[in-house]
Amino acid sequence: MTLPAILQNLRLPLIASPLFIISNPDLVIAQCKAGIVGSFPALNAREKDGHSLDAWLTQIKEALDRHNQENPDSPAAPYAVNQIVHKSNSRLDRDIEICVKHEVPVWITSLGARVEVNEAAHSAGGVVLHDVINNRFARKAIEKGADGLVAVAAGAGGHAGALSPFALVQEIRSWFDGPLFLSGAIARGDSILAALAMGADGGYAGSAFIATDEANAAEGYKRMIADSGADDIVYSNLFTGVWGNYLKPSIAAAGMDPDALEQSDPSKMNFAEDREKPKSWKEIWGSGQGIGAVSDVVPTSETVARLKREFDAARQRLDKSLSSY
Repeated sequence: MTLPAILQNLRLPLIASPLFIISNPDLVIAQCKAGIVGSFPALNAREKDGHSLDAWLTQIKEALDRHNQENPDSPAAPYAVNQIVHKSNSRLDRDIEICVKHEVPVWITSLGARVEVNEAAHSAGGVVLHDVINNRFARKAIEKGADGLVAVAAGAGGHAGALSPFALVQEIRSWFDGPLFLSGAIARGDSILAALAMGADGGYAGSAFIATDEANAAEGYKRMIADSGADDIVYSNLFTGVWGNYLKPSIAAAGMDPDALEQSDPSKMNFAEDREKPKSWKEIWGSGQGIGAVSDVVPTSETVARLKREFDAARQRLDKSLSSY
């Protein structure tokens, strides 16, 4: 399996997943400087809040260019932009044009695979990774021109699948030998190494980066991530129409019983700029099951350094264990 050049030579084989509302230029820049792929959803740059996608991309590119000039021996990793390919996203065509203009190096597509989106990315030299929750969606994405996949397995934060990572990676690798990253409770360096052992090219992690100084998250959200574990996560489709993982304490704080939530349906998905959530859902906070590895709110650089230490230690333990076989 050969990765595209843009995804090689990372400090860690890791992509920081795009976090709705939370991922901003400061977080992406910090992630890339630390040596992992940083990303953000295009929809996070909301003009009504004074943020334009064009300005965000300019800020990220200029910051990373300065870093590379000042640190030629430790260049920054590439950045990625997530496009929500759903019919309710009225901004999609405009955002694609802006990303082509800026020659975004890595595109992550979600909630729909479209040939024209992949073609637009390729026209600007970009690599497209499409996130999928099962093997059927994986095949469809590659058939429509995606270069690689993000396997979103059970335990992932946000919109998550229900399949075991072992089963999902196994089925995809039975026919696909291109770029493949694994999402699902990737919060320690050990998990990144495990993803490689299963046949993926790296991990895809988000929740651990919520509890960082640079993340655009409420302090209560960051603290809840650091204070919670896997038992504090509930899997529900109530809030967006798509199944995902959420922090039970945030649901309880909104006056609902996290163990007795109603079900919704995919027709409730809405990514239009004028979308509004019920007031009681304003602080329903998403999270993956791996947050037991997070104990404090720290700079992004410290989170990546911890993951690197754990990755190296896990590799040494594995080498020692395998020497007896």
